[in-house]
Amino acid sequence: MRINPKQLERAMKKLGIQATPVDAEEVIIRTPTKEIIITNPEVSKVSAFGQETFQITGTVTEKERSGFTEEDIKIIVDQTGASPEEARKTLEKTKDIAEAILKLKEKQTNIG
Repeated sequence: MRINPKQLERAMKKLGIQATPVDAEEVIIRTPTKEIIITNPEVSKVSAFGQETFQITGTVTEKERSGFTEEDIKIIVDQTGASPEEARKTLEKTKDIAEAILKLKEKQTNIG
């Protein structure tokens, strides 16, 4: 049984559901341990009952995340005034951005 796209669109509209296409080149979902990369995606933003969700189809690949990003280092530097090298070393030891910030602030308090 095939569903007519126009009929489906009208039925969704009656239910208060609206789907809008999103022009995307790539979708990346980051988890603590991996990245899910969706290339050649077809993305729709679906608004229903006051919430927005995204429907994504495409070619899926996964890769392990390798440590922390430069953005993570920048956050620590901005919060503590530490050098990027010091922020990176502390982050590698603690494996946690918040803990790295606390350790570096604690170190500054003990010095100052």
